[in-house]
Amino acid sequence: MLPPVCLGEIMKTDTNSNSSRMQKLHAEAMQLPERPGVYIMRDASDKIIYVGKSRNLKNRVSQYFGNNEKNAKTARMVASVRRFECIHCDTEIEALTLENTLIKQHTPRYNIRLKDAKSYPFIKLTAEEYPRLIMTRKRLDDGGKYFGPYSGTQSVFSVISFMNKTFGLYSCKRKFPADFGKGRPCINYQMGHCPGICTGKVSREDYAQRVNSVAEVLRGNTAKVRKQLEDDMFRFAEEEQYEAAARCRDAIESLGKLSQKQKAVASPGTDRDVIGLYENDAVSMLCILRIRDGALNDKLDFPFAGDVIADSSAIISLLFEHYRMSEDIPDKLLIGFACPATEMAALAESMSALHKRKVDVSKPVIGDNKKLCELAVENAKQSAMKYLRDNEKSDEAAVSLASLLSLEVVPYRIEAYDISNIGSENITAGMIVTEGGKFAKSEYRSFKITTTDGQDDYGSLRETLTRRLKYLLPDQEGLAQNTSFSSTPDLILLDGGANHLSVALEVMGEMGINIPVAGMVKDEFHKTRALVVFDGEEYCEINIARIREVFVFVYKIQEEVHRYSIGRMTQAKRKTVKTSSLTKIDGIGPAKAKALLAAFGGYNGVKNASPEALKSVKGINATDVLRIVAYFGKNTEEEE
Repeated sequence: MLPPVCLGEIMKTDTNSNSSRMQKLHAEAMQLPERPGVYIMRDASDKIIYVGKSRNLKNRVSQYFGNNEKNAKTARMVASVRRFECIHCDTEIEALTLENTLIKQHTPRYNIRLKDAKSYPFIKLTAEEYPRLIMTRKRLDDGGKYFGPYSGTQSVFSVISFMNKTFGLYSCKRKFPADFGKGRPCINYQMGHCPGICTGKVSREDYAQRVNSVAEVLRGNTAKVRKQLEDDMFRFAEEEQYEAAARCRDAIESLGKLSQKQKAVASPGTDRDVIGLYENDAVSMLCILRIRDGALNDKLDFPFAGDVIADSSAIISLLFEHYRMSEDIPDKLLIGFACPATEMAALAESMSALHKRKVDVSKPVIGDNKKLCELAVENAKQSAMKYLRDNEKSDEAAVSLASLLSLEVVPYRIEAYDISNIGSENITAGMIVTEGGKFAKSEYRSFKITTTDGQDDYGSLRETLTRRLKYLLPDQEGLAQNTSFSSTPDLILLDGGANHLSVALEVMGEMGINIPVAGMVKDEFHKTRALVVFDGEEYCEINIARIREVFVFVYKIQEEVHRYSIGRMTQAKRKTVKTSSLTKIDGIGPAKAKALLAAFGGYNGVKNASPEALKSVKGINATDVLRIVAYFGKNTEEEE
């Protein structure tokens, strides 16, 4: 790996050469057509560093290389550009969609982008015959309805619990109608939190109405649901269906209490998202205030690193991606930052086409809507300040760690590794990542060890590092695209001592890679004690117990990588155990066992499945069904 470039070396750059390059790129940009499209900026290594879109490619791209003034972030990006390319589109909407796809595909350094989809939780209304609400971080094309994203899992589980209790949705994992009458109703039914779908006494029409009410409330149509509940309550009362009328009454009261908990910021019936932006050199923060039925019911914060370009065009592209993933789109989006009318029109048109109804995007200049935008901007500012305060301690720890290990640069990306095993099977290596002092969980990876004979921590570590570090070799650059391995770590930490460290140094020496590496040593109580490094002549232990910020930082990393590797190993072993249990059945091999587990969600699902359901699984014939039923008839105890 090339050594870091010093500031003095940057200052020696030939300014004449840069000026000539800018002139050449400007001349090329002036040859572009005045039509919509996407432009792609590449650096000296031909890596994509920025993707943008414009309704007029010639005007937009030429601005980058002209003599007009640019902000510091844009100037840094432009200074790295060696060539650009364009993709022409028929409309600005088409360009917006293509830009979004390319950003997700190439993750350019200077583009802002949403956190990994797994980072923000959604509420999912499943596509089952009798739907239920679940929390998920993945938005799949599976027929389910997704609401959100939400600011955190606490909000999600609170909403799910409220909806289940208020409208009587079930929360267990049974499959209906297949599981009607199987087993006794659970405690939720006895407590009145579930209508007892498992009893078969709740009609499909009744349950569908409950589900429809839940969906409407999650979309923000609380007033509509309240009105329907009131109508139903009076109708049930007239028909002397007093239990149903009481259920409607309780639901109305619950919706009223929900509204009281939320801060009223607009007139009842008002649904809109208000978007504020705050920027400084250290961080940019986008804030979305979600207003439903006149009440502020959630706030989403999107922080971006200080070096990314967060202009109006980039923010509009991010909003397009954000709302593309959600069903909860209000009819109005209020923009609280400077944005060309053409950009807002493009977002409005794309959202309207995507959700098949009119969505208005505007920047208010007077009245209550302008005050809401000011509120969103102020929230963005406060969130940015809190983000910086929260990162100060991590920055201090990283600086102290760099000083302690005599690193050339303060480590931004740190990768930590640990090997876990129980016996000689399912040996697993876990890799966790911190970026800017925060755990980047979307970057975590696990490795199933295949080359060692039994328990061999050093052999397992060698295989793990070889498989991971090969992505940093020049001839493997394309292989690393769209993976966690496309980024070079500034520091590698190993859960182990000098012997583990020697393996890592040997692997990197063989591959011609130079990355700082240290071992995390534990004491006799299995708690972090020291870091071990190689100083070129011998292995040395560095006691970190008295350097509080470093000790806490390393301790958290060591605990997290151990937790992650143990979890992945246990998960792999559990799958093996369950699969091997099914393979005890005559005629059921690993392939059929895997298909059964996938079809019914686990061992107990297979055990409780009806013969008809078993037969519907691909590869399972009538003879297999008879054997499975007979097996579970004899083996009534659960096997886990």
